[in-house]
Amino acid sequence: MTDDVASNLSQVNQRIVAAAQAADRDAGDATLIAVSKGQVEQRLDQALAAGHLVFGENRVQEAQGHWAARRAEHPDLELHLIGPLQTNKVRDAVALFDVIQTVDRPKLVARLADAFDKAGVSRDCFIQINTGEEPQKAGIWPEAADEFIAHCRTAGLPVVGLMCIPPLDEAPAPHFALLRNIAERNEIAGLSMGMSADFEMAVALGATHVRVGTGVFGERQVGYGAAP
Repeated sequence: MTDDVASNLSQVNQRIVAAAQAADRDAGDATLIAVSKGQVEQRLDQALAAGHLVFGENRVQEAQGHWAARRAEHPDLELHLIGPLQTNKVRDAVALFDVIQTVDRPKLVARLADAFDKAGVSRDCFIQINTGEEPQKAGIWPEAADEFIAHCRTAGLPVVGLMCIPPLDEAPAPHFALLRNIAERNEIAGLSMGMSADFEMAVALGATHVRVGTGVFGERQVGYGAAP
């Protein structure tokens, strides 16, 4: 990693391609989501200037500040919400984001379905699976995943993927494999898994989206705890 965002983007994308090819996957099978939470405006503009258009944010309000005005200049921008979504922020999230990656409870499902209906729009949804069964972390536990996926589909949500954040103190590979298994038996194609420290392993195990923050932008300017 360097101080040059464009160079970092190039290096991360090269590593994604190499990991995909090593796993006998197509080079373009995995999309880089540049995690822009906690970053200053200059770094966002550097990423855009380098041609990168797919970004992830944790908080709706911060994302509005980062991207609401930039949408007009970059109509192909693709924004993923990768942090917990409060039900009182659903309408704002639906208005701003293209993809909601953290669907994790029935109440949120109902609010999203209602927001889609009222706004006359649809947003791709990923279901967050708490693969480590960590009580302090959001996400559906693995044994409840099949039932919850069915519930989301019945409610009309366009479920296109699953997402996970493995425990920090455990090897990530078993969690990536578990997420892939849940997706396969439910005929779900998208897998959002892997961050700065382990995205190549995630690509090898089937990730279609990797979420990289520090590896692209460097250290955050605003504190959020552990970086992706």
